[in-house]
Amino acid sequence: MQRAVSVVAHLGSRLQAFSPALCRPFSCAQEVLRRTPLYDFHLAHGGKMVAFAGWSLPVQYRDSHTDSHLHTRQHCSLFDVSHMLQTKILGSDRVKLMESLVVGDIAELRPNQGTLSLFTNEAGGILDDLIVTSTSEGHLYVVSNAGCWEKDLALMQDKVRELQNQGRDVGLEVLDNALLALQGPTAAQVLQAGVADDLRKLPFMTSAVMEVFGVSGCRVTRCGYTGEDGVEISVPVAGAVHLATALLKNPEVKLAGLAARDSLRLEAGLCLYGNDIDEHTTPVEGSLSWTLGTVTSGCPSPSLKKNVAMGYVPCEYSRPGTMLLVEVRRKQQMAVVSKMPFVPTNYYTLK
Repeated sequence: MQRAVSVVAHLGSRLQAFSPALCRPFSCAQEVLRRTPLYDFHLAHGGKMVAFAGWSLPVQYRDSHTDSHLHTRQHCSLFDVSHMLQTKILGSDRVKLMESLVVGDIAELRPNQGTLSLFTNEAGGILDDLIVTSTSEGHLYVVSNAGCWEKDLALMQDKVRELQNQGRDVGLEVLDNALLALQGPTAAQVLQAGVADDLRKLPFMTSAVMEVFGVSGCRVTRCGYTGEDGVEISVPVAGAVHLATALLKNPEVKLAGLAARDSLRLEAGLCLYGNDIDEHTTPVEGSLSWTLGTVTSGCPSPSLKKNVAMGYVPCEYSRPGTMLLVEVRRKQQMAVVSKMPFVPTNYYTLK
């Protein structure tokens, strides 16, 4: 049996700052990449575009990756995450459908409360991680990963058809909205200037539909992938550029790309599907074929000024403080098992 661990280590300067295997330079002419509603906006602001999970997305802007990372920790940054799959699960049997696919207790969610959960297969392997919100409008709002778009959608659609054939009241709608993530300690302050709702009443993992800087019909969810306070805003496509432009008018806000998103989530101890978890990983234990040395995620931490990584080790080596030898490109480096997150999280909760 193995256990996932975090490692602070001198893994060598050659450890890449941006690790996802699904990302590569935007140079493959024969591949048709999908574009978010902010594609031209990114180019106009100096975005360096790369291919990621079938989409053309900015890996960084004019600022360096490290500057973007640290700006997010100290102020706030705007990320375009419109590549994520957003769906509505409709009907009186929507909870039955979702609980047949995920490990979470969806029935116990309060109105406009969300939870992180997992799609799993019959063997208990993780098909994807996702956020499910039970909305006051009478549907489930689901956000899952772009890299698993096709299989997630097929999984849900197959279950919808199965339940409909049983006479159940359930349906599915794919949302065509853009999705913007405003992340950092000043994110709520910045957003408050553009909404009438009191954001102090919107704690971590809750959401509400509101007008944001003049764009109506936005769903604002207090969550993110950086370990900081922040929100994800599902916004109608027609208002996406207007909203992004309005947010950038505040000097607290800078644009950030995939590189900073990856190092921020790793510092926060948040898993990346396809790297740290996959179909061979159960929610309880990792695949028996994985060992540290096969690091699942790793990068230099701009905040700690050390290299950090996540991986899997046998249980007897998983105690924090345990010294390990990690093989990186055929060279052994010293590492120490550490508790996650590497950098304390700063989510907003009600006292």
